[in-house]
Amino acid sequence: MVDPQMQLLIEEADKKKLDGNFNDAIRICEKILHYDLDCSEAYEEIGDNYLSLREYGKAKKALDRAMTLNPYSPNGNYLLGFVYSCLAKWKTSIEYLERADQLYPNHSEILRCLGWSMYHDGQRKRGAIILERAMQLNPGDPLILNDLGVVYLNEKNFERAANLFKRVLDIEPDNEKARECLNAVKFFDVEYKKLNSKKK
Repeated sequence: MVDPQMQLLIEEADKKKLDGNFNDAIRICEKILHYDLDCSEAYEEIGDNYLSLREYGKAKKALDRAMTLNPYSPNGNYLLGFVYSCLAKWKTSIEYLERADQLYPNHSEILRCLGWSMYHDGQRKRGAIILERAMQLNPGDPLILNDLGVVYLNEKNFERAANLFKRVLDIEPDNEKARECLNAVKFFDVEYKKLNSKKK
């Protein structure tokens, strides 16, 4: 159980993180660890912020410590699974994300990462199904829609991919990734049709 005063500091760090002040959030969590070196939530927050800064080595170090203190934390397992997916270590990523899913079933963000890692690990059909499930749980999440769109683009299901990227742009008109991917869909769709017409 987290001390109420520590809980307030964790909430303050979380607010900083949501505002994009990742280094400030890390400093607050380090202040918590000054008083309680075994506060696994503080290590998780540090790991999450380093993830946002794309400093994966530091994120992994903090999250390994968090997992030593609390191996049954759904958030800790999810974050470590996310780190390994960023490092393209798909099998290790899947192990942590499956554990996170067992501890916290039907969480759309956990399923998004799990589906993405499975797809890249070669379990393409299963990965796509899990991403579809994540989308059913959270149909307006641009991250899920983008990931699923990329999967369908890779599978050459251009119509489905285009619809998903268009949905992202309806929600977030300034989403550059969706715009670039939609342009890629249009390009590959034309090229693929040309290729197929030559084969006939």
